Amino acid sequence: MSFAETFKALSDPVRREILVLLKGGRMSAGEIGSHFDMTGATISYHLSVLKKADLVWETKEKNFVYYELNTSVVEEIMVWLSELRGGHGNDEV
Repeated sequence: MSFAETFKALSDPVRREILVLLKGGRMSAGEIGSHFDMTGATISYHLSVLKKADLVWETKEKNFVYYELNTSVVEEIMVWLSELRGGHGNDEV
């Protein structure tokens, strides 16, 4: 995982909202798109950036593509941010 790609992906409010939607479970591209007032191509672009950053997984089933939140990458980011902040529970005096 590249932190640069991850933070680039997280820098856009639409992509952050997509991640919030996926927190509730996997969704098709069409289901995700129904929450936004933008073209399918634009939603595809945002999903592509999230995939490149490993923040979401893509699964193809019949004629649909489903997306899921990659929680392991999200957890890795949270651990890194926690360490940056200086809080790792036992390390504090």
